[in-house]
Amino acid sequence: MKNKIVFFSCFLLMSLTSFSQSISSSPYSLYGIGSVYDSDFGPLPSIGSSGMALPSANFINNLNPASLGFMFQNHFMFDVGGKAISTTYESGSKSEKRNNFQFSHIAFAFPVTKHSGFSVALRPYSSAAFTISNLKLPITDSQEFYYLSAKGTGGLNNLDFSYGYRFGKKLSVGATASLLFGNTEDDRTFVILNSISNIHKKTDYNGVRATLGAQYVIDSTLTVATTIKVPSQINASKVQSVQTVSDEVITTIEAETGSSVDDYYMPLEFGVGISKRFKNNINMTFDYEKSFWDDTKQSELYGDFVNQDRFALGFTYSARKNIRKYRDRIQYSAGANFDTGYLEVDGKRVNNASISVGLSLPIENTFSALNISYSYGQKGRVANDLIKENYHKISLNLSLDGIWFVKRKIE
Repeated sequence: MKNKIVFFSCFLLMSLTSFSQSISSSPYSLYGIGSVYDSDFGPLPSIGSSGMALPSANFINNLNPASLGFMFQNHFMFDVGGKAISTTYESGSKSEKRNNFQFSHIAFAFPVTKHSGFSVALRPYSSAAFTISNLKLPITDSQEFYYLSAKGTGGLNNLDFSYGYRFGKKLSVGATASLLFGNTEDDRTFVILNSISNIHKKTDYNGVRATLGAQYVIDSTLTVATTIKVPSQINASKVQSVQTVSDEVITTIEAETGSSVDDYYMPLEFGVGISKRFKNNINMTFDYEKSFWDDTKQSELYGDFVNQDRFALGFTYSARKNIRKYRDRIQYSAGANFDTGYLEVDGKRVNNASISVGLSLPIENTFSALNISYSYGQKGRVANDLIKENYHKISLNLSLDGIWFVKRKIE
């Protein structure tokens, strides 16, 4: 069974890759460092990206470093994932459909002592891949308009180092150091009356961000958790070229000119979560997170950063009647997620709402599992210059568990 499931997961990953027609991202990735990826590990995508209070007992929980304090001894865990997304973009006059495949993450974790664990994870943090054609925008303090065409590539990567330590049987605390690095490139064309301006820009980013977390087991059925992401500064520098075209005369304003730019600021983020088990086979998770983007004092030419609220709810069920029967060990999941968004364009929030369902298929008699989930969601709205996104997402995560330093009793 183990070999069949591993083979099936590899086949499905290759199928998702062939499904990809174009690597594309949200047009909202035009803002800041791009659209932030959902890189949830294990079964988390199927429960609405909730799970801050779940322990890293049978999968790597990247939502809270404190979860590593509840790892079992001698267990080494490995997690890799990807997702396929089919998105329809709607504006007031037309719609467009795009398909793409995204690498999600690769991570491993292992116990350091009887009460602590350590993990390393590499994942994309944001994507700035977008294509926008002839977007009509108003000129400030004027009745006139200009037209914007833009194409972008790149994004930031995230390398996480996490450690969790458990005090006694109930309290665990943890910390994550995240290294953010990468670059974005974009070409923008501004058309105002008979004048055209072409700007090519490459921006390099790098910075460090810390996350602190805690989990507390109230009783055998209830766990509460909290996380704090510390405000941080992402250093930035750019190389830019600028040309103008007027009456067929091309004028070079800048040619590969390097300069510093305003740094990008990550906000203070605070979250709380609970995990509650009912009747030993149903588990509920609920998370709430607040991101204080207003305090970063940042704005964009086409919008503003505003405080963000995120709500996530999830349920899992497994029969557990007879653990020797494979079907009784399958875990079924469902969840919902609502995010108010951190962008406000023309006074309208770019929010996001989604629902999800999934399966966790165990591999033999270990914690290894193939996690498959489907999500449907909507982002933004059709209003003025806003675009509405309707997306279908299939996530595939393979969580493998191995046992270290245990001698076989029977050869």
